[in-house]
Amino acid sequence: MKKIVAAIIATGVLYSALEPAQAAERKITLMLGGSYCDLYWGEVESAVKKVSGVKAVDFKSMKGHVIVTVEDDKTTAKQLEVAISGVKGEGWHCRAKEMK
Repeated sequence: MKKIVAAIIATGVLYSALEPAQAAERKITLMLGGSYCDLYWGEVESAVKKVSGVKAVDFKSMKGHVIVTVEDDKTTAKQLEVAISGVKGEGWHCRAKEMK
């Protein structure tokens, strides 16, 4: 009986060691700016989602802001700011600044 219990415990330990570690997530809040930037949320969302490590984009929680859920070690606020700054519409540029 002890051998069976030991085998079950060993199997559980081995299985948990083989499971991939869940990447830590964090949220980055960016204040949006620029004339009429809020009219281009679809383009802003597309630009943000193209940044490596982005998991979710939320425009609804804070007016004039975007909250981006990212994998902790893959994405920086600066990368998101650059992506958003590249969104243009009718000659008006969007810009973003990290809220700390």
